Amino acid sequence: MTKGSERWWGSRRRAFASDRGSATVSAVGVIAVLCVIFGVILAMSQAVLTRHHAGGAADLAALAAADHWMEGGTAACARADRVARAQGTRIVRCAVYGEISDVRVAAGRGPFTAEVRSRAGPAGPVPPAGPEGVMAPPHPAGEAAESGEGVNQ
Repeated sequence: MTKGSERWWGSRRRAFASDRGSATVSAVGVIAVLCVIFGVILAMSQAVLTRHHAGGAADLAALAAADHWMEGGTAACARADRVARAQGTRIVRCAVYGEISDVRVAAGRGPFTAEVRSRAGPAGPVPPAGPEGVMAPPHPAGEAAESGEGVNQ
């Protein structure tokens, strides 16, 4: 090696020495960002699971209340409350209007609390099928009676 090349390599060695450990700092930064992203994904997953749990419990509680509507609103709502508690949730609101029950159930704790409303009751009349099997929109009461559509003869 010549003297000129020794000077050049010598200055490079000193420059590389000042970069020691920079890859470690970059790796720690990347790991920290990945941990934050993973934490956000876990939190969102927990929120979705809580919402689905509340939805299922609300449906079951509304069905239980609708099944016992003849016993009165208080007894029907007590049955819905029993079903909701068995699912690990709690009733926020329960009302029975005739044969239809309207229940709101909450699940979860803290920031992961979800409230879901569910209604249950007897099925209404089925509208006639339109072209190509598509369900036709329901007719207004007066129009259906005048035209004779939808009336069992």
